[in-house]
Amino acid sequence: MKDLSATLAALREDYASHTLDESDTAADPLEQFNRWFGESLAAQVSEPNAMTLATVQSSGRPAARVVLLKGLSSRGFEFFTNYESAKSGELAGMPFAAAVLNWLPLQRQIRLEGRIERLGEAANDAYFAQRPYLSQLGAWASPQSKEVPGRQYLEERMEALRFRFPEGQSVPRPEHWGGFVLIPDKIEFWQGRRSRLHDRICYLLDGGSWRKVRLAP
Repeated sequence: MKDLSATLAALREDYASHTLDESDTAADPLEQFNRWFGESLAAQVSEPNAMTLATVQSSGRPAARVVLLKGLSSRGFEFFTNYESAKSGELAGMPFAAAVLNWLPLQRQIRLEGRIERLGEAANDAYFAQRPYLSQLGAWASPQSKEVPGRQYLEERMEALRFRFPEGQSVPRPEHWGGFVLIPDKIEFWQGRRSRLHDRICYLLDGGSWRKVRLAP
């Protein structure tokens, strides 16, 4: 452990690939997000829609996990999950969340904070219908966040579902599966810079309008 701690303490990387100035950012943070996301695609960042989602447990303890951003609308950032999962229970008890997208090849991250709402049935059905067949079955097979006796239990459930919903036929969306939208009131764009003097441009929702501020690193 001592050797590992020394190794971790010695890790260094000076960021110098890009800069970020207030004058270079859009007035609307969702437009700015679109710009940066497009650049992440052009740079072929692996899994650019992976974001760490943080929630609050009933005990007050934070919890975090990586989910996939699967939609962006004028309301906010959309992701899908099992409504009976731990994260869904936490969001029901405290309907606020924070999320981070981290794009190391571009030395960038985006932080989101805001309230959470469920998506409607039509949006859930539309997204579920475009999922790959095995992902659709997985939504039925997994009692997400619940204890299971082993891997074989899940594989047997998947096999049974192959017979129940043969490939090529429509797979209905489980009632316990759907989406959430994170409706932001704070969005921060972080660009790594030399000497740890990073650029941080933060958008704050104030009276229905967005205002930009620069934060110290």
